[in-house]
Amino acid sequence: MNYDELNDSELISMIHESSEEAKDLLFAKYKYIIDIEMKKYSSMAKLLGYDYNDLMQDALVGFSDALNSYRDDRYAALSSFITLCVDRKLQVSIQKAGRKKNKLLNESLSLEHVSNQSASPLMDLISDNNKNDPLENILKEEDFKELLDKIKNSLSKSEYEVYSLMINGLKYDEIANLLDKNLKQVDNTIQRVKTKIKKILQER
Repeated sequence: MNYDELNDSELISMIHESSEEAKDLLFAKYKYIIDIEMKKYSSMAKLLGYDYNDLMQDALVGFSDALNSYRDDRYAALSSFITLCVDRKLQVSIQKAGRKKNKLLNESLSLEHVSNQSASPLMDLISDNNKNDPLENILKEEDFKELLDKIKNSLSKSEYEVYSLMINGLKYDEIANLLDKNLKQVDNTIQRVKTKIKKILQER
């Protein structure tokens, strides 16, 4: 049989009959979708410490799920359905990675992450471009530790989740996506965090 002459619908029918050859052909044809989706999520995965190879495995699972569940009489074009399935799979993986990192950050915020970057993530979070920003005077590592402990104790669980992602470089829309919140909710939380941190700095 010349598989190259078969259309997507025929190859899908063969996949439903457990044809590995048909699956390989469709993988070769639509692998570009995985490449596109991997580029879309790889930066986020790196920020969250999620291994690239694990992300690729998730994409392959999404691809395989698409081929196994596709029905041309119920869904859009195969390429669109594959894109949808792979994208959803990677979204779930990124969200899980975000929750896992949040848990780790909630248990112990990395002092090294902040101090090695001259406190710039935290500074970006609360600074009003004031030359007399109190953070400029916090130079000793023990001062950082004391400050971070006070911040952690002053924030609610939801505030600390947003704060942790923010100081790790995530943007508002990325935080909203990971925590399943809208942008307004994230912005409101950030404003509360800023107010609490500034109060702590004023009391130092």
